[in-house]
Amino acid sequence: MIVLKFGGTSVANADRIKQVKNIIQTTLERSETVVVVVSALGGSTDVLLDMATMAADGNEEFREQIDELRYRHRRAAEGLFSEKSLRNFLPFLKAKTRNLENMLQGLYLIKELSPRIKDYVASFGELLSSYMIAHYLQEVMGNATFLDSRTIIRTDSDFTNAKVDFEVTNVNIKAAIGDKKGVFVMGGFIASNEKNITTTLGRGGSDYTAAIMAAGTGAKELEIWTDVDGVMTADPRKVKKAFSLQEMTYEEALEMSHFGAKVIHPPTVQPALDKRIPIRIRNTFNPTFPGTLISFSSKDKRPVKGISSIGNVALISVEGSGLIGVSGMAGRLFTVLAQKGINIILITQASSEHSICFAVKPIQAQLAKEAIETAFAYEMRLHQIDEVKVEKSLSIVAVIGSNMKNTVGIAGRMFGALAKNGINARAIAQGSSELNISVVVSQEDDAKTLNALHSAFFLSDTKSIHLFLVGTGLIGATLVQQIQRQATYLRNTQSIELKLAAATNTRKMLFDEEGIDFADWQEQLQEIGEKADLNEFVQQMIAMNLPNSIFIDCTASPNPIQHYKTILGASISIVTPNKIANSSQYNNYLEYKALANQYGVQFLYETNVGAGLPVISTLGDLLKSGDKVLQIEAVLSGSLSFIFNSFVGDAVFTEVVREAKERGYTEPDPRDDLSGKDVARKALILAREIGMEIEMEEIEVENILPQPCIDAVTVEEFFEALEANEAHFSQMRDMAAKEGKVLRFLATITEEGAKVSLKSVDSSNPFFGLSGSDNMIVFTTERYKDRPLVVKGPGAGAEVTAAGVFAEIIAISNYLT
Repeated sequence: MIVLKFGGTSVANADRIKQVKNIIQTTLERSETVVVVVSALGGSTDVLLDMATMAADGNEEFREQIDELRYRHRRAAEGLFSEKSLRNFLPFLKAKTRNLENMLQGLYLIKELSPRIKDYVASFGELLSSYMIAHYLQEVMGNATFLDSRTIIRTDSDFTNAKVDFEVTNVNIKAAIGDKKGVFVMGGFIASNEKNITTTLGRGGSDYTAAIMAAGTGAKELEIWTDVDGVMTADPRKVKKAFSLQEMTYEEALEMSHFGAKVIHPPTVQPALDKRIPIRIRNTFNPTFPGTLISFSSKDKRPVKGISSIGNVALISVEGSGLIGVSGMAGRLFTVLAQKGINIILITQASSEHSICFAVKPIQAQLAKEAIETAFAYEMRLHQIDEVKVEKSLSIVAVIGSNMKNTVGIAGRMFGALAKNGINARAIAQGSSELNISVVVSQEDDAKTLNALHSAFFLSDTKSIHLFLVGTGLIGATLVQQIQRQATYLRNTQSIELKLAAATNTRKMLFDEEGIDFADWQEQLQEIGEKADLNEFVQQMIAMNLPNSIFIDCTASPNPIQHYKTILGASISIVTPNKIANSSQYNNYLEYKALANQYGVQFLYETNVGAGLPVISTLGDLLKSGDKVLQIEAVLSGSLSFIFNSFVGDAVFTEVVREAKERGYTEPDPRDDLSGKDVARKALILAREIGMEIEMEEIEVENILPQPCIDAVTVEEFFEALEANEAHFSQMRDMAAKEGKVLRFLATITEEGAKVSLKSVDSSNPFFGLSGSDNMIVFTTERYKDRPLVVKGPGAGAEVTAAGVFAEIIAISNYLT
């Protein structure tokens, strides 16, 4: 004996019913007797209840709905039956819809819709579908029997949510089926009381009907056929990487269904659980897929089987000293709630007994608050209990698995994932069985929480990192190229999948939660991107609320900096080569770091100094390990390094500067480099990194340009003035050369302060042998006093700068996951 249940989507039209027939025929190869429980044609139950409401409200549009219902079933029948069978079915359809119309006409007149009438109206969906499908199967297979569920499932008179009388029901099941062979078709959801008045088992009750039939017949398996490939690890509408579980226990299925999993109805498993009948969840549209087996035990020993959520709940908090050590307070609280018919979804109490909080549906929140305040009015007047607090727009997210109790670190991993994604837990609950850990979060964080936890527990092989790129110029474009080249390696060896969730420049911006294709991202940005608006970009990034998000500022503009505090406050990490933020006011520098620490995210800016060289990270490691920095000397400008490394012998300073400009080493106006301001900004950042409270104006910057060069209006006029003052620079070079020295533009940082100047250094100095456009940073510390620590290499260029940004993206990815 096998029981099959098909949901509304599985029997929505003639083509799908034919697919159901194929599944039944295949099942007959495994069992001589098959009980088939069907729902109403997809959406019919909602239409029927809408009709009842319309009629009771005096809205005559219910008549059009009846015609549509009749037409839909006729259309399905025409696609199934031969002409002869169709002629036999249509009188039944006409009679039943006429009965329905008469009932609705009565509702229209009396303007009163009782639960009993609701059940009667709703029953027509399952009654019509089961009768039609049974007669179709009889025609094409010859061994099908129609069973009216109302003659089999006996319940009490709690209309719309009737309770089953299993003793009578099981007798009826044996009488109707017994040892007979063949296919028995019946509607789910509907039943009747002892007076044969139609009742229903509640929404989702078709699953329950199937489980009742499985238990009553002693079936070897119950198969629930729906439109998904079994029980998923999470809601696939919210978690794109959710996947089907091969098997799970009854207890896990119950927990999953309670916390929002829609594949099974909560009471469904209980009759099967009592008889230890396996339940298999399968997909009508993918019938070869084995689905999920739900049974007494599971071979799948992973600690977490699923992550589910209940959205739109309210959290009610009862607090006060009057709760501490007083017997019966919790009993009084929940008794008064029960008396008001308030359903409690979650309960948690602090060990101090100072507070109790519980979750309810928002529609019951005010009633609960009033009931509590009435019941505890005396204690509240004495200020033993505080005012009852109600917080709405929340979700409960549960991590579920029967093997969690045997696994250390589940809670740590769960709350670590929440913290790293800036998700605040409003309340936490865990039963002594350790079957689930529940956390209450903001409703807007529901999907983000599900994805973060799903990634933490199920996708340890691949972690998705969402990148939001601002600045698509040379560095930004090079970064994306590097990511594209390295994507496969990162996925295969580091379990990291980087997704370009959004990109923007000054003209266009583009968003794609699934990731913009790295291969043609620039074309997509240009062709389908919307008009750029940096404020809108940031707000939309925050609204997307994706887990593991990183904001990448590859500009040299002050505009993105204005949003840094908002971004960090939204628990989104930042990576940037843009040095404006850290060289602005000292208080801003401190606040960026404090916000990152407060919200559990990263603010990384290695490329602010030395492009891709490990300057800031090396300095940080020295300080964290207890070393003390005595002095930092550094060539921090690739352009100035090239200029003064080349300005030797008979070289002409003007020509050297022109060459640097032509090579792209300098800014379009070389005075931006020769002024030393860029070096000063970098020196300021290094000084702050070693703990100096210093502002930009406190850095002494030597001006090496004659006044005519500074006053020149255009770049070409600058070069003319530079050429006219060639002797000024030649004299400095020649004086240094006479002493066996060379010129180097150095930043020097000590406890006394920081300065930027042109210095002459001899062959004993590390900077003497510097060549090309390399940067060099020399750290003199307590540990590296006699032989300073030197970091040297290319300090400019798109490739090395982008590589430095890329490295920090990987560092944050490892932190987040």
